[in-house]
Amino acid sequence: MADTPVPSQFDPDVHPHRRYNPLLGEYVLVSPHRAKRPWQGQVEDAQKPDNLQYDPKCYLCPGNARIGGHQNPVYTSVHTFTNDFAAVLPPPLPDTEEPVHPLLKIEPVTGACDVVIFHPRHDLTLARLGTQDILNIIAEWCRLYKQRGSQDEIRYVQIFEAWSTSAIPNIPAAELASLARLPLMHPKDRRKAGKACLLCDYAHLEATDATAKRVVLKNDDWVAVVPWWAVWPFEILRFSQCSRTSGTFPSLLELTASEKTSLADILSGITIRYDNLFSCSFPKGEEDIHEVAHLHFHFEPPLLRSSTVRSSLLGAYELMSEPQRDLTPEQAAARLCACSDVHYLNDTRIAE
Repeated sequence: MADTPVPSQFDPDVHPHRRYNPLLGEYVLVSPHRAKRPWQGQVEDAQKPDNLQYDPKCYLCPGNARIGGHQNPVYTSVHTFTNDFAAVLPPPLPDTEEPVHPLLKIEPVTGACDVVIFHPRHDLTLARLGTQDILNIIAEWCRLYKQRGSQDEIRYVQIFEAWSTSAIPNIPAAELASLARLPLMHPKDRRKAGKACLLCDYAHLEATDATAKRVVLKNDDWVAVVPWWAVWPFEILRFSQCSRTSGTFPSLLELTASEKTSLADILSGITIRYDNLFSCSFPKGEEDIHEVAHLHFHFEPPLLRSSTVRSSLLGAYELMSEPQRDLTPEQAAARLCACSDVHYLNDTRIAE
């Protein structure tokens, strides 16, 4: 058997390699050559546009009964309620017993979970909302962030949007998880070592890169990139550009009115491009992370090749070794940049 010729030059768009994620202190395996293989994995049913402005079967629509038995008010804008089936419970909780072995540690966790419904219309996702509607959502995020963050027992507040895996999801909403415990956060080690903010360094690197291969969108305050260490196929990291004289945005509460408007604009631009990529309402898995005093957002959508092909993160290799992806971050960014900034359902140039 003849030896395989050795390439004369390494090409990250062709050859397999590992990339380091400094946020987690982990590596991701990138295998771009695998994108050429035919797909024989799971294929979802094509998503049909949801044209119902009100769905009597939706647990979150105005006036409907939720699955826990509570009745929604007939709300006309952003609406918030405490999650009927929260992942954590408010204090107090009973103390745990001493572990029978040092490897079998356990500790109680208290907190709260809130649900924020974006808009009373069942058919409108974040990508189809106007700037003022998104500003209303940001204002509610700020209100809840301040309310929960001021509670003595709360040390960490995270905003996230979890999408349904069904063909037609419930009315779009976000959740806030407020916890008494801090999750593991690797970047704090940099501060202890006297180094600069990790995300400030990375934001400067991406914003000043002449090639801008991974930048999808940016404005005066924010930059959205497919990060160097991205795991999900079209993952996006959005953070402040560190351009203000007073430094970074530590949290939502420190944003000025103009910074909130620019945040709404770039959030709209990202979600529209996601939907336009495969002409479907794109599941985004958005998270707002307040980590080491630098506000940033993660988007971790599972779609891979089309609206019906999802990427799974829990294969045998990923579970036992490290995350793996086929599409390089640069290739993903190029495809997102090529998408229109007009939502495909609102684009009059597309034939009915």
